[in-house]
Amino acid sequence: MNTFFKVILESIRQAYQSLVANKLRTFLSLLGIVIGIFCIIAIKSAVDSFQDNIVNGFSELGSDVVYIDKMPWDQDPGENYWKYAKRPDPSYEDYEAIMKRSKLAKAAAYVIFTGGRSIKYRSNLVSNAFIMGSTYEYPEIQDLEMTKGRYFTNSEYETGSNKVILGAKVAEQLFNDIEPINKEVKLFGQKFLVIGVLKEEGESMFNLINFDEVIWIGYNSLKKYVNVDPKNNMIGQMLNIKMKPGKDMEDLKYELAGILRASRSLKPTEKDDFALNTLSLLTGILDSVFGIINLAGGLIGAFALLVGMISVANIMFVSVKERTSLIGVKKALGAKRYMILLEFLIEAIFLCILGGIAGLILVYVVMKILTNVFSMDFALSYSNIMIGIVTSVVVGIISGVVPAIRASRLDPVVAMRS
Repeated sequence: MNTFFKVILESIRQAYQSLVANKLRTFLSLLGIVIGIFCIIAIKSAVDSFQDNIVNGFSELGSDVVYIDKMPWDQDPGENYWKYAKRPDPSYEDYEAIMKRSKLAKAAAYVIFTGGRSIKYRSNLVSNAFIMGSTYEYPEIQDLEMTKGRYFTNSEYETGSNKVILGAKVAEQLFNDIEPINKEVKLFGQKFLVIGVLKEEGESMFNLINFDEVIWIGYNSLKKYVNVDPKNNMIGQMLNIKMKPGKDMEDLKYELAGILRASRSLKPTEKDDFALNTLSLLTGILDSVFGIINLAGGLIGAFALLVGMISVANIMFVSVKERTSLIGVKKALGAKRYMILLEFLIEAIFLCILGGIAGLILVYVVMKILTNVFSMDFALSYSNIMIGIVTSVVVGIISGVVPAIRASRLDPVVAMRS
């Protein structure tokens, strides 16, 4: 065991001496390793960061929620557009039918979105406000945290009371440093009482709904001021159904399809005029897209690594030639073939690891720059660091094995005379 560690230390020492003695040659030879590791890990880190940010943005949808819509989320909107455009939007009647008949749903919520409204507090005005009107069960579907105040009571919802919950940015624009709870604002030309303020979500290009800028009221309140007919093109609709714990998503979708077909009086021969969407559809699309990008980055990096391998192999052949007489002396003094082989193999691995570390440092710097440029986090994960190191080791083994074998097979007498 001591001999083995001595071989490793001697190999690292000789690799370092070679590096110092031939800086330019080593730098040019390892450049391919640096570029290869950079291409593979930089693209993978960027893709992983994008995927994490997108999935976090989608996570507000919930993995146990079914979204009823006109169009399936896994299809190109440009294809069969008119086919799906003719379908009816989700309606309040659909929501009522599901609430009444579903045995697998924990909760269902119907949501109306509308814009172009103004909300005012004293002299402060927020124009083109984004307004959301939801049925009472919406917090069971969408977990929204409040920093101040409370949610609507059941009585307030049922009577359509003029109560409102504000997103963090809207509250800041209207009230600045004033306490917003129990203050009256003007909305739809009527007085509304502020009962809550949502926790700030922060900026993200992947947030599907920007709750920082939302003005949230109950559905029964909204329908007093807005035409909530699904045929109204000035509003958007969402119908969300949350599955009971321990139930199967496919069973829930099958049940919902039966309820909606009955509610919409579809004949047995007629096709569904609705789509049942889940988060898994979006993540499946993302996995395939990002898989292709990772593959492209891997191919680019593989070509760079191939060049790097050839360069490192060339260094090792030169190193074997320069140390031929020394190899002969070592073998004459009793050094085994495996010791000589390990010596040069470890030297090649060490050189490639140095190139890999340089590539990883470059990736880290680029990720920091991208984080400052874009409003999202780019990071070099520990798993990607390990992939970079392991790849460097493999490249070192492949590029160093032939020179190491050649060195280990040298005849000691012939080697000492050269």
